[in-house]
Amino acid sequence: MRTTLDTKSCPVCRKKPSAEHAPFCSRGCKDRDLLRWLDEGYRIPGPKADAGVDSEDSGG
Repeated sequence: MRTTLDTKSCPVCRKKPSAEHAPFCSRGCKDRDLLRWLDEGYRIPGPKADAGVDSEDSGG
């Protein structure tokens, strides 16, 4: 199913998205969104993680 770009706006700045950077309007907004994910600016709801367990150090 093909979506049209004119029905939604850039999730960062609300400008019209460009086909090259969809769903964003520019490379800057695309990078800004990625940085928010990397800096944990976005959160996905879920149960709290156990503070005593380190998921990266489970190899024993």
